[in-house]
Amino acid sequence: HFLLGLLPAALLCQCCSLPRFSGTPWCAPIKLKHGAVSCRTPRGDHHRNVMGTRCKIRCKQGYESQSSEVVCMASKHWSSNYACREIRCPKLDMPVNGGYKCSDGSDFNSRCQFFCSPGFSLKGQKTATCQHTSVWSVGVPTCVDLDPPKIKCPTLKDKWAEPRKLTARVTWDTPEGVDTADGILTDVILKGKPSKSDFPEGLHKMSYTVFDRAGNKGSCRFTVRVRVRRCSPLFPPDNGYMKCDGDKDNYGASCEFKCTGGFELQGSAARVCQYGLTWSGSDTTCAPMNINVGVRSAAALLDQFYEKRRLLIISAPTAANHNYRFQMTNLQHAQCGLDLRHVTVIELVGTYPAQVGRIRHRLLTPALALQLRILLRIPQRSFYMVLVDKQGIDKQRYPFPITTAELFTTIDTFPLRKDEMELQQEAGQSCQS
Repeated sequence: HFLLGLLPAALLCQCCSLPRFSGTPWCAPIKLKHGAVSCRTPRGDHHRNVMGTRCKIRCKQGYESQSSEVVCMASKHWSSNYACREIRCPKLDMPVNGGYKCSDGSDFNSRCQFFCSPGFSLKGQKTATCQHTSVWSVGVPTCVDLDPPKIKCPTLKDKWAEPRKLTARVTWDTPEGVDTADGILTDVILKGKPSKSDFPEGLHKMSYTVFDRAGNKGSCRFTVRVRVRRCSPLFPPDNGYMKCDGDKDNYGASCEFKCTGGFELQGSAARVCQYGLTWSGSDTTCAPMNINVGVRSAAALLDQFYEKRRLLIISAPTAANHNYRFQMTNLQHAQCGLDLRHVTVIELVGTYPAQVGRIRHRLLTPALALQLRILLRIPQRSFYMVLVDKQGIDKQRYPFPITTAELFTTIDTFPLRKDEMELQQEAGQSCQS
């Protein structure tokens, strides 16, 4: 101001009329769309865009510039591109077994929503937003198979066992599983007997399990029930045996009956469980054997014991015979063993015509007793015993007394006796002595 005051007025006026710009701009003026620019020049505001001018670039929201500041260079060009370009994020990858839908593509603030194909579940964030940094707010999620496959088991009604059997053959079609994801199943496992198997009586729990490729499993359960038609139970008759096949009372089972020695079978010797759940035939009983001692011949007497009882004929000249008394005393203590082996004792004591025949308390006529001695060739004047089997054959002869142990050992070797022993063992029949 001091210097201005010393200048002449004419010169001062000339200075005031100088133009604001001396020459053309060095760099082209900045025209910024979608933004604003503020510049600073080395010579002041009236020397715009000259070399060295620095301009700050500010873009509107959603836009960005390559550089935040540019400089006017000696080449008369700005140092870099200053245009405000729209912010864009890189294109999103498509999730496997899924996809996405965006509001504005890959533009700034675009919101993308991810989804999965049927049967798959989203693992990760459901939405992603394009940020001002040109990156998405979250990474691409994955679609995983979490849904278990589905399988429907067969529906089976109760099955009845076949005749004479306790089992039923059950058949069904193997069910197919359905996977809601990729439709691929890796394995189907059955727990229980397979189809076309024979199932025993009762309730059988079964299940199928199916797996998909992701390891998810689905299962279903079903039951197989087998029923057996049964008649009311039969029981062995008193003094007899019963032997049945199958389960003793199931449809088609048959039961055979036998009486112990000294008893005769009355009714049906065999009965079958019929479809109507009733037994064929009539009730079976074992009645005591009725021995007719009034027959006229020894053969007629022996025929009554055929296939029913064994006979031990003991003959002695007198009741005082030492061997006779010893033998009878010995047998009296073994009555259970005799009955168990189906042995009937016939005593012939004395000589004709004063001889006496006896079957326990039943007396034989002297003539019948004599016929027995003649038929079996038994001497009258000495002790003698004959053991006759159920077929009427004399198996053993003894001119002297024997112990019951010896007698029982001999009888137990007979072929028919072995079958009897098995039946008696099943029935629990035995003697303590």
